[in-house]
Amino acid sequence: MSAHSTRPTPVATAVGRTGPDAGPAGPATTASPSTAFRSTAFPAGIFSTTFTTAGPAAYRRLGEVLPALRVRCAPPRSGRGWLAGADLVARPAALRELISHDARQGLARYGQPLRPDVAAGIGLHRFVWPAALLFTLPWFLERRVPLLVPGDIAVRRRTGELTVRPGAFLCLPDDPAAPGATVLPAAPPVPPRPGARTVPDEAALAAGLRSALADFLAPVLDAFRPEVRRGPRTLWAMATDAVIEGLWYAGGLLGEEERARTELAALFAPGVPKTSGPPDPPAARPAPECAPFTPGAGFTAPASGGTERSDRYRASCCLVYTARAEAMCAGCPRVARG
Repeated sequence: MSAHSTRPTPVATAVGRTGPDAGPAGPATTASPSTAFRSTAFPAGIFSTTFTTAGPAAYRRLGEVLPALRVRCAPPRSGRGWLAGADLVARPAALRELISHDARQGLARYGQPLRPDVAAGIGLHRFVWPAALLFTLPWFLERRVPLLVPGDIAVRRRTGELTVRPGAFLCLPDDPAAPGATVLPAAPPVPPRPGARTVPDEAALAAGLRSALADFLAPVLDAFRPEVRRGPRTLWAMATDAVIEGLWYAGGLLGEEERARTELAALFAPGVPKTSGPPDPPAARPAPECAPFTPGAGFTAPASGGTERSDRYRASCCLVYTARAEAMCAGCPRVARG
């Protein structure tokens, strides 16, 4: 994971696709999107703890295509290189320890010290990038949204490990964990599962994902703010970039890059602009649905032919060019868009 935008490169895997042609649900014309996407995560006839939590199946698939990032469902840890999320947001010394890891890596990579705020910005990106996948990947593959707080996770940056303590989650009415749902058409009703909270439809699930991510990230951004030395708007733009780039990259590795782009574009859609009448004063304008995230996923038509143009324009600048001028990202907002 770099500090800047990276176009994902899909690779062939033995995992298979979770699109409309996968699993027992059949083609998209005969099955709801949520059922089709969940088909490989929840094999027909198998009942296990997979039905009572959000994430284990998705995290297992991620580990198969991205061994450098390992997620285990376990209580948060500390010591021996582990940093508990609760410590990250409550102990400035713990946060600075994490940032110092990126400062050392930056010195080794660029041959000169990073500015303290640049090292902190890279540290923020490299924390949010994998942490956001704990939310977005179950949504993408299982149509479930974990409801996590920083105290539910721990990271070990040196080895690329995360632990997450699954708990409550959001799901759709046809999810096997939803009250009154069935595992198979002929199976008896499944009783409500601890922690399963049903939302009515895909739009509500997407809203729940944005809300869950925002609730998780708000204390993280507050903790990083003195070190990054940027305001809330810029911090949320940085978080938006990390969330989008993480799932975009993982979707490419899973052979689902195009669906990842499409769903991320919808998740962070800026809303419908006003088309008539005088413009509203800024104070009267409603916040976009994706607030506090930056509206718009920033995707462009895929680059081809060896061009240096990015497939996505970032909402924020990582400032890595301050260490090496030629390291400026192709999708940096400081680069003219043309």
